Amino acid sequence: MPKSAVYSGIESFSGDRELTEVTFAEGVTSIGDNAFYDCSSLTAITIPVGVTMISEYAFRGCSSLTAITIPDGVMTIGEFAFWQCSSLTAITIPDGVNTTGEGAFCGCSSLTAITIPDSVTTISEGAFASCSALTAITIPDGVTTIERYAFYECSSLTAITIPDGVTYIDECTFWECSSLTAITIPDSVTMIDNWAFNGCSSLTAITIPDPVTTICNGAFYGCSSLTKLSLSPVVSIGEDCFLDCTALIAAAADKNMPTVSDLLHYRWHRKPAVMERVTALLCLKGTWDHVEDQPSGSDSLKRKRTDEDEGEEEDEGGLEEDASSSSSSSDEAPLRLTETREKIPKVLWRVILEFL
Repeated sequence: MPKSAVYSGIESFSGDRELTEVTFAEGVTSIGDNAFYDCSSLTAITIPVGVTMISEYAFRGCSSLTAITIPDGVMTIGEFAFWQCSSLTAITIPDGVNTTGEGAFCGCSSLTAITIPDSVTTISEGAFASCSALTAITIPDGVTTIERYAFYECSSLTAITIPDGVTYIDECTFWECSSLTAITIPDSVTMIDNWAFNGCSSLTAITIPDPVTTICNGAFYGCSSLTKLSLSPVVSIGEDCFLDCTALIAAAADKNMPTVSDLLHYRWHRKPAVMERVTALLCLKGTWDHVEDQPSGSDSLKRKRTDEDEGEEEDEGGLEEDASSSSSSSDEAPLRLTETREKIPKVLWRVILEFL
């Protein structure tokens, strides 16, 4: 049986799971903390003109709420105000709001569209975390700060553009945005923090602008579809930054990278379990470097003959035998490094790198 109630601004209906409809008394200017916490049968609500503040946890756990109208006068949306409103499909944040509280829309797993006004300058920590149905969002040009976990586990988000005013991509901001295929990072960004794009497994290409000086630990960990990466050679890269970027490693293999160590560096691809393989391959590279330092062809023959002249003089028959031996040695001179590398097929490079 439907149950209705009137809210005057001081009541709390927290935990009333039978409440289905709410009306507001005249003069209400704010919705208090936990006012409708866990009202799991509430399906729709219209907040009246005159309300300026929605306090923390106001509608948390209203799991049947599918629609809500927020008037233009609202200036503050508190922490976790709509946390786990899992049936909410769309929402418009009114003009005048300049920031949303931490986790304001966290866990709104049916939310497919949201409008952020130009007045917003900060997207707070975890604001849209676990909004797993959100496919697209436009961040206004006025936003200068995107805090950590802002789009954490937005697994349906396919593309996003970070506005020019943002200077720092906080930790875990786009963690496990597994459908994200494209992202634009502006020249204003100077640092990408820990695990910022961890698990963005559909991301195929990214350009890191030259002003970025630091990419922290695990920033692109598990971006398994990434095949194209552009970044400044002077950027500082943290540990495990590109760990499990398997397509990126394979793409490098296709190009026959000039040195094995470029790909084995711990900052690019490191796992304790394969350090012995890394050591073995680096030893292999050392062998190639040694080969390049050795003389080949006629240079090898000249060195051999010089050594012979310093020894005892041999009879003519012996000299002829040595000359024949030297000629054979010339034919079997070790390949130089570039020749050796050309002998290694691309598929073998791929096999070697797949072990890492």
